[in-house]
Amino acid sequence: MHPCRVLFICTGNSARSILSEATLNHLGKGRFAAFSAGSRPTGRVHPRAIEELKAHGIATEGLASKSWDRFTEAGAPPLDIVITVCDNAANESCPVLFGDFVQSHWGLPDPAAAQGADAAAAFRHARALIVRRITALLQLPVETMGREELKQALDRIGSSIGEEADA
Repeated sequence: MHPCRVLFICTGNSARSILSEATLNHLGKGRFAAFSAGSRPTGRVHPRAIEELKAHGIATEGLASKSWDRFTEAGAPPLDIVITVCDNAANESCPVLFGDFVQSHWGLPDPAAAQGADAAAAFRHARALIVRRITALLQLPVETMGREELKQALDRIGSSIGEEADA
């Protein structure tokens, strides 16, 4: 059985989806294979995202800002789960994807939008929220769950583990 393949998508693929990809690959210990992409990628990973990951002992090699188009092309890895992490509250448009995967939304404010002294705190907060959601994902028996059951569980994680995360 292959690892559960998860794609995290946000707008710029510089912070939220990158943090999610690296964190799931780190905590998932081979049970999951995580990827990330953006609907309008910035072309670079935000330096604070790299700092935040390194500060918690998470590997950053190979992380890159890229378009979600590469996951729709021939030869792309088949996906089991696609999770959008755009922030509807900030009127960001999340891509609509079609495919044979379970899709869920785990909205997150974009820490890359924070400026000055607030930036470090925004990245710490985003990482803490991502860790809590991924920890909940890791507790799911994804290998034996039906599609609808998995979608409901993922949607619950996205809606119930929210802004109360400790930074």
